[in-house]
Amino acid sequence: MAARRTAVKAIDWAAFAERVPSNQRAMFNALKTRSDALSARLAALPEKPPAIDWAHYKTAVAKAGMVDEFQKKFSALKVPEPVDTQTAKIDAQEQEAAKNIVEYVKASKARIAEYEQQLQKLRSMIPFEQMTYEDLHEAFPETRLDRQKYPFWPHKPIADL
Repeated sequence: MAARRTAVKAIDWAAFAERVPSNQRAMFNALKTRSDALSARLAALPEKPPAIDWAHYKTAVAKAGMVDEFQKKFSALKVPEPVDTQTAKIDAQEQEAAKNIVEYVKASKARIAEYEQQLQKLRSMIPFEQMTYEDLHEAFPETRLDRQKYPFWPHKPIADL
């Protein structure tokens, strides 16, 4: 029993509580209460179950051989413990998530650098109130009308309007 008790991972309830949304707080509290109750019941159990006094039952049971048969079946009984099949899958998912997080952080840092450059460009340009059309077209080339390619008004492709 002690081996099973030590194999179970401890739950960091404080870190868990930080991640629980406010609309699910009641369910979280119910889960924690139930978990604490089960943990207390498990801790109250002895390491090994009490031994059966077969000699007492041999004297108390009238039918001969019945206790011997029960003792033989009881000693042959092996209760299988469940096999953990999910931990490996969870660990694989956790490693995959860690890789995705690293890639996402790397891509986010690249986007941040790009946005910082755009922000610096916007901060260093002439204020809009003081700009001429030439300054506007220099700062934002996409605003320039291409009269060579589209000679008729509105000087843009119809699909872009």
